[in-house]
Amino acid sequence: MWHNIARRALHSIRELRYPGAVKYWEKRYADGGDSGPGSVGRLAAYKAETVNRFVREHNIFDVIDFGCGDGKQLLLADYPTYTGLDISASAVAQCRELFREDTTKRFEVYRPEKFEPAPYQADMALSMEAIFHLTETHLYNRYMQHLFATARKWVLIFSSDTDDPPGGPFPHFRSRCFSSDVPQGWELRKRLDNPHGDISISSFFFYEKRAF
Repeated sequence: MWHNIARRALHSIRELRYPGAVKYWEKRYADGGDSGPGSVGRLAAYKAETVNRFVREHNIFDVIDFGCGDGKQLLLADYPTYTGLDISASAVAQCRELFREDTTKRFEVYRPEKFEPAPYQADMALSMEAIFHLTETHLYNRYMQHLFATARKWVLIFSSDTDDPPGGPFPHFRSRCFSSDVPQGWELRKRLDNPHGDISISSFFFYEKRAF
């Protein structure tokens, strides 16, 4: 009995410290927080330059972004049309306000348990430093399925690709070897190492859908 009580107490303490990805990010944005240092400065400029160039070179018309955050990274983007998804309703509201006069962009709350990929098809699906914030395995699994299911041709991922179980000083961060979970039918065309390794452990991964 005492073991069960202690286990429940420990779970409650952990829940107070970190309530899970959805609650954590919603509270962070609702309280006025932002997406973090990766969405501003030289790292944001590098990400934007890389993705913008890829979009131009491959004649990509529409992009869907799984993890639009506060929209600061998007200020540097140059895509013909864009759909931004985020698990935080507060982040989506901020983006809608920030880009309220831009008819080429739309934003919606991403609900992994209810999401249907069919209405969201795009030339390219984008995930930039979002995978390692999906700390719960069931959320991560659905995210990976949806990310690739919405892309007609390309998936671009900017993330780490090593396994590092949670429990460290940053409970909202869990690095995963996501390349092992890429669905069949996709081929890694290029990996681009990040020249700003002093501020980010992420690299670019460019996946192309195989033609059958």
